[in-house]
Amino acid sequence: QVQLVESGGGLVQAGGSLRLSCTASGFTFNGYVMGWFRQAPGKEREFVAAIVWAGTNRRYADSVKGRFTISRDNAQNTVALQMDRLKPDDTAVYYCARGVHPSAMGDTDFDSWGQGTQVSVSS
Repeated sequence: QVQLVESGGGLVQAGGSLRLSCTASGFTFNGYVMGWFRQAPGKEREFVAAIVWAGTNRRYADSVKGRFTISRDNAQNTVALQMDRLKPDDTAVYYCARGVHPSAMGDTDFDSWGQGTQVSVSS
């Protein structure tokens, strides 16, 4: 079955950086879009970033554009999220997600999520 395991979360000061990683198993990794979502306390889960199967196209939420970078390594079945210039508003549980298609990156084009990793940004 699909397994997505996130790592790399933690506590960082505003302006700092973190790199999240997700290791996938149980499916043909290079056949799917991969993405990241986040959920802050008291809020709904929201889309953060996505990358198509070949890594040639990416999509970002407006709130993270220019600060976050998504990448993938199809040989290692991993997807990463480099987060720079972090803000307190970025505090959330971050989830790795699998898409339902090789290139569709809409907010609802995902069907599996990991357990999440906590990111906390202090002011």
